[in-house]
Amino acid sequence: METTEPRQQALQTPRAAGLAGVLFALLLTAVIVLIRLGIPEGANAPSPDASADSVRRSAVRAALALVPFAGIFFLWFVGVVRTHIGQAEDKFLATVFLGSGLIFVATLFEAAAAASAVLDTTSPSRGAPGGPTWAYGRHFAYTLMIDYAMRMAAVCTCSLSAIAYRIGVLPRWLALLGFLTVLTLLFVATAVPWSELVFPAWALLVSAHILTVWGRSLPGTPAVA
Repeated sequence: METTEPRQQALQTPRAAGLAGVLFALLLTAVIVLIRLGIPEGANAPSPDASADSVRRSAVRAALALVPFAGIFFLWFVGVVRTHIGQAEDKFLATVFLGSGLIFVATLFEAAAAASAVLDTTSPSRGAPGGPTWAYGRHFAYTLMIDYAMRMAAVCTCSLSAIAYRIGVLPRWLALLGFLTVLTLLFVATAVPWSELVFPAWALLVSAHILTVWGRSLPGTPAVA
């Protein structure tokens, strides 16, 4: 009886924590959509006066409120993935996966802080910011989110996909899809708006797979699909 209960707890806890990846994917999708709608870039970028619109401010504020929770759930997602891989993980790739994941969260928070700064400069009580100030803040927020955060997400995705491809902890098609996600984040996201949504979509598929197959193997051994 003494050995059964810890074993059951070890099986149940990661399965419940596996929902963190699903929540992260949904929250990050919501953040990206709200930021894109609240602070458009490129040809759709609003003027400083238009940016003071209450609807846009509300969208950005909602996104900023979700960012900390997205970061927390992503860290749990990283823990779930490493638990799913177990002792079979490659230490080099696992270190890259963990390190890039931490940098991704940190950069995502920095992007949120930059977006918050843009929002503060459009406060009705302070008046609309000057054109250069508005353009700088908007560009800085998008540079952090797209050029840096999403490229760290690409490194994170690449390392996990490489591990999955080598030892079979994920289906082969999901690993290959991960590599396509990497290419999109590295070479397409900076030029094509909304393409960064491939990252939370891929994370959602990985989480759904882990939730589906987790009970087929004991912790510490890879669950081969």
